[in-house]
Amino acid sequence: MRRDRRPVDIGAMLLAAALFLGLAGGASAARIKDIAILQGIQSSQVVGYGLVIGLSRTGDQTTNVQFTRQAIENLMRNMGMTIQNDRGQLRVGNVASVMVTADVPPFMRRGSRLDVLVSSMGDATSLQGGTLLPTPLVNAQGQIIATASGPITTGGFLIEASGRERTQRNHVTAGRIPNGGVMDVDVSAAPFDAAAVPQMLVLGLQNPDFTTAARAADAINTALGANTAVATDAASIQVSIPAGTAAGLVQFIANLESLEVTPDHRAKVIIDERTGTVVMGENVRISTVAIAHANLNVQVFERPIISQPSPFGQGETVVVPDTEIAVTDESAMSRLNEGGLVQVIPGSVSLNELVQGLNAIGISPRDLIAILQAIKQAGALQAELIIM
Repeated sequence: MRRDRRPVDIGAMLLAAALFLGLAGGASAARIKDIAILQGIQSSQVVGYGLVIGLSRTGDQTTNVQFTRQAIENLMRNMGMTIQNDRGQLRVGNVASVMVTADVPPFMRRGSRLDVLVSSMGDATSLQGGTLLPTPLVNAQGQIIATASGPITTGGFLIEASGRERTQRNHVTAGRIPNGGVMDVDVSAAPFDAAAVPQMLVLGLQNPDFTTAARAADAINTALGANTAVATDAASIQVSIPAGTAAGLVQFIANLESLEVTPDHRAKVIIDERTGTVVMGENVRISTVAIAHANLNVQVFERPIISQPSPFGQGETVVVPDTEIAVTDESAMSRLNEGGLVQVIPGSVSLNELVQGLNAIGISPRDLIAILQAIKQAGALQAELIIM
């Protein structure tokens, strides 16, 4: 008799990796340039509409995508050619309409190059092997900032047979053109506008926090002089520019960005249930709590039973499955503590002690997510629990 054993684990959430940051030692200092940005110095986005040519019959179906047909007609007319398409029968399968986007870093100069992203708009099946025609890129105000063109790199491929068989790797309806954009104008930043030299700079924290803002202001005043900086809120720090610094503004900002500050943040525990990843900040605290946790396993056994009819009967021989379910409740604490089913974790003063307390009761990574959620519900986890 054949016996199939298929164990089914109730705890289906497997913890792929448990990453604990800052288990030993305090927080490390960071440069101001790594935690804050200077107001008026940031990247800008540009966008444009263009045509990709040279596709191998993988472009838009122009009979269905009208804007592609109209763009082709306008392009040919601008080049001095007359298109007779009164019935809308223009069919060009090697052309695709795309949107071209790019991020323009600050201080880009005319003639500098930047990477651009090309994305299909119509029903093209692949942009592989295509070339983007010169496409103007405009900012939010409608000003032409750059021009993009060149061969597209999709990072994948699409192969179609004569029938409906097809093989595809990666995404082929979007691609990049390295150094495909050329700047048409100079991009300046507000603090470096020669027409109006500012008297004050504003630093914006990327992670707003009152404590971090106050520490940053103190570090600036200590290094560059009293009353140089003041934190106006959790995200903004106003820095006064000393008189006569206009000529040396670059060096002043360089000295400002190189100052080190110990950032502060709220205590958080991040749980990603899809991957089983748990990340804890160093400020996580736990109050005194008692924990009992068991590993519940369910095993399903299937034993086939052959049912035969009586002699000279009218029935048929059939196989009837006989299913047996066995439930086992094994406590990890009982194995480690020899009879102690409940373990008390004292109030921790650091993340290191918290992890040591969880390890003391033999918590496996797969159980950590359930334990942390239960501790939070009990009010003993003094941190924000974020489930992604």
